[in-house]
Amino acid sequence: MSALAGGGLGLGLAWLVPGGYADGAAVAPRVPVWLIAPFALLLMSIAILPLVSAKWWHRHFPDVAFFLGTLVVAYFLTAYSRPGYEQGLSYGKAKLMHAGIEYVSFIALIGGLYVVSGGILVSLRGRATPLVNTALLGLGAVLANIVGTTGASVLLIRPFMKSNDGRLRPLHVVFFIFIVSNCGGSLTPIGDPPLYLGFLKGVPFFWVLENMWYNWLLTIGLLLGLFFAFDRWVARKIASSADPVTAEPGVSIGIHGHTGVICLLLMVAGVFIDPVIYARTSLPHLPYGAVFQICVAAVAHRLAPKDILSANEFSFFPVKEVGLLFIGIFATMVPALAYLSANGQSLGISSPTAYYFAAGGLSAVLDNAPTYLNFLQLALVPEEITKESLRVWLSTESGVRILDAISCGAVYFGAMTYIGNGPNFMVRSIAESYGVKMPSFFGYVGWALLLLLPVLVVQWLVFIR
Repeated sequence: MSALAGGGLGLGLAWLVPGGYADGAAVAPRVPVWLIAPFALLLMSIAILPLVSAKWWHRHFPDVAFFLGTLVVAYFLTAYSRPGYEQGLSYGKAKLMHAGIEYVSFIALIGGLYVVSGGILVSLRGRATPLVNTALLGLGAVLANIVGTTGASVLLIRPFMKSNDGRLRPLHVVFFIFIVSNCGGSLTPIGDPPLYLGFLKGVPFFWVLENMWYNWLLTIGLLLGLFFAFDRWVARKIASSADPVTAEPGVSIGIHGHTGVICLLLMVAGVFIDPVIYARTSLPHLPYGAVFQICVAAVAHRLAPKDILSANEFSFFPVKEVGLLFIGIFATMVPALAYLSANGQSLGISSPTAYYFAAGGLSAVLDNAPTYLNFLQLALVPEEITKESLRVWLSTESGVRILDAISCGAVYFGAMTYIGNGPNFMVRSIAESYGVKMPSFFGYVGWALLLLLPVLVVQWLVFIR
């Protein structure tokens, strides 16, 4: 079939024929648009099926992810099998190998941070006040850049709720999701999955901090201001009630699980292992840092005190869910990125404003990590995403502004729905198990439209347009 694609069937059937090699060359296959269907179906499944039947999705999401991912893998290995694309590898094998290495690096960090954080217990004692709560969320926004939004959410959501016993409202948790689980983690690649995917592709580690600190400061500052106003209203309402909430005067914070803290620092250090090895040795490009991080996470969990794991209600299910789903996402994303590389210029998205709202809009209803990567590829067309193409692109003012727009859109709009970012649903589940009656899917969207979207519009007016 691949041989026919380059010749006798004609251009009229090129979209259907496996391989589709341009000009008969073995190294430049055409990727048909219908190969994007598994990627779209998987993201739609993640967005819709939990709402249709949470029980069915809980049981069968690995089947959906593996089935759609296997379709793409099988097609790439058979249809794009001509050697000569990269170091003797065929196009299909080379692309799948790179996707596999990036997946291992991605899940080692995201999953490792979650596992290590489960062995650390943050405890708060004392009276929750608007100032204390605001400071705690501000701390969470900073911490999200060190341990990731998932790690920060796991560490802080339970002490945040416990310190507000008797005055906790669903909107407290909604603001927590806005600030700690999403927007806070936009200063480092460790902070949020989209930014880490960019780092794996070649965006310099400190580029995010150097170019987005002012976006972070404005967004977090405005959200903390809104939260303080809301929490002050709650405090006044409680103070005027017949039975005000009492608590110990003053506030103290405790951190338990010192082995976990050490392992957390080692996890962060693991991010820099691969760049150092690649720069100073001739070893093949394999995920050495990821292997180190997986070992650290295993040791951290083995040494974690059982009482801390119990207090954190630690479970492997969240990391299992993310890990299995992202196997499918990374596999099905390969043809989507290839198609965008070849055809992205025809979509007409060119300005920072267009990238900000397009990436943001899709991040709100789909997972923000693959959304970020697809728009990054779109911005680079006709080049593929490589360290060299990113270096050249980011040396221009236009490249910096567009990547800033894509990054802000993907990270910040991921807080618009429960499905925009991995920690959102996790925090909702933890809050409901604690007894908080969280808003429904559309109820949450309503609060996001009322409180978060105006902040993001201000962000656009000040820095993006």
